[in-house]
Amino acid sequence: MSVLLSPLSLQAADMRNGFNGLASKVQNVLKDDPFSGHIFVFRGRSGKMVKILWADRDGLCLFAKRLERGRFVWPVTREGKVHLTPAQLSMLLEGIAWQHPKRTERPGIRI
Repeated sequence: MSVLLSPLSLQAADMRNGFNGLASKVQNVLKDDPFSGHIFVFRGRSGKMVKILWADRDGLCLFAKRLERGRFVWPVTREGKVHLTPAQLSMLLEGIAWQHPKRTERPGIRI
């Protein structure tokens, strides 16, 4: 399984999109199959939210994460697709600059 970051990072993805809207973007923009086994990652305009679309044996899955502070570190895409390792995806989702692992914002508990 490979991880593909969406080229929509240059034109932020509409975070109102769900399964059908994001699967359509995978087909029409990436020219890929949402059921290919790849993981497709989309970032919102503000950089505070990502959605991940993938398919398992039963159908499509959708994961969303919103940062309360900081922004997701997003790579510059030249070819439209960026291949990440599972470790790099994990760092991206934790708000760590995966190109140079370093926290962009320290998590804290607000009371």
